[in-house]
Amino acid sequence: MAVHGNAVQFRPTTGTYTIDPAQSAVRFRIRNFFGLVVVRGTFAVDRGEVVVADPVDASTVDAYISAASIDTANAKRDSHVREAAFLDVATHPEMHFRGERVETGDEAHLLHGRLTVRGIGKPAALTLDGLAGDDRRLVCHAVTTVDRYAFGVTKGKGSMGRHLTLELDVVAERN
Repeated sequence: MAVHGNAVQFRPTTGTYTIDPAQSAVRFRIRNFFGLVVVRGTFAVDRGEVVVADPVDASTVDAYISAASIDTANAKRDSHVREAAFLDVATHPEMHFRGERVETGDEAHLLHGRLTVRGIGKPAALTLDGLAGDDRRLVCHAVTTVDRYAFGVTKGKGSMGRHLTLELDVVAERN
């Protein structure tokens, strides 16, 4: 991978890659207590697939994230967030991201797609700011910001932030 400024110059090998859950994760951060404290946590990636197309702009991604896997290092808070007023993991055990196209640019690559949380799908664009690999492995780091209100997660208005920053680290092996 060659990096020129912020641009990612690596071009992955065309093919289908299976996401390795043991090496992949979603990290997040959100402001809590009226914006004074940053809460950090993770979600586990259950499974997924990356299809690198030719042209690369037509590549796709499917990633499934366990909503119940939330870990903020505070068991009481995690249990609360799993409840119906927040993630409602009993009804919606998974979150899903479907990346539908890649927009390549001089300063950044964007993966455009749809994020589904609590059964609500909304457009999402992930900035690919790290991409590496070889003929058998693909490693990616991506960042996006999500408005929790757009997914019906509105409990705690005023006491916790509206927007979450998500960072995804994905490792996928070529089939």
